Amino acid sequence: MPKVLIIEDEPLAAKRLTRLLGQIDSSIEILDVLDSVKTSVEWLSKHEAELIFLDIHLADGNSFSIFDEVQPKTPIIFCTAYDQYALQAFRLNSIHYLLKPIEKEELEHALNKFEDQKAKAAPIDLAALTKAFQQKEEPEYQKRFLVSSGDKIKSIPVEEVSYFFGQQKYAFLITEDKRRHIIDSTLGKLENVVDPKQFFRINRQYLIKYDAIKTMYSHSKSRIKVELEPPGDIEAIVSMEKTRLFKEWLNR
Repeated sequence: MPKVLIIEDEPLAAKRLTRLLGQIDSSIEILDVLDSVKTSVEWLSKHEAELIFLDIHLADGNSFSIFDEVQPKTPIIFCTAYDQYALQAFRLNSIHYLLKPIEKEELEHALNKFEDQKAKAAPIDLAALTKAFQQKEEPEYQKRFLVSSGDKIKSIPVEEVSYFFGQQKYAFLITEDKRRHIIDSTLGKLENVVDPKQFFRINRQYLIKYDAIKTMYSHSKSRIKVELEPPGDIEAIVSMEKTRLFKEWLNR
């Protein structure tokens, strides 16, 4: 298993990734955990890793600016919370990505892909990757959602959706008129097909639409409590690892 460099400015996300890597294979060696463009450039100028986990948004800027200073040949697995442009870029350039919060199964799949491609891996085309990341064309998002109620099937326009809610093995679509529908999907999959400017995954239970936010309150441990309209079954509290990104999303 590889010697790994983690570039991630969220301490909780970095700890989670480190823990999951250890659970998957205790022989994986974490060389360092960095949290900024500056420290990453300095480290990569002097050292080499066999695999890099790279967050898109760092404390001092976009992580793609690292490549303006150094040109690592190391395979990179990108980590992102909601950036659809990034997802397009990774697909175009055959570079793996992981969506936050990172799940163990997805991480294991990424590591297996790395091992499979290691012997035949081609150099990373950073110029093409950056160009794809910066493209202006808007990605296509899902406009309607198929839901079921008993033997009835209905297609609901995204304009009528307030939020998606996950509970146990089921996912529900909640409409503005307070109707609740079972949807044959998961919040993780839904997060990939909705417009990230409109929707945000605040925790494991809720993928909310901006227009559904009625009120927000300060909560314990610097978290945020969101009052939704219509109200949810359980409290909608932004998880600690999502709080900073949620605030950035609100300021978009």
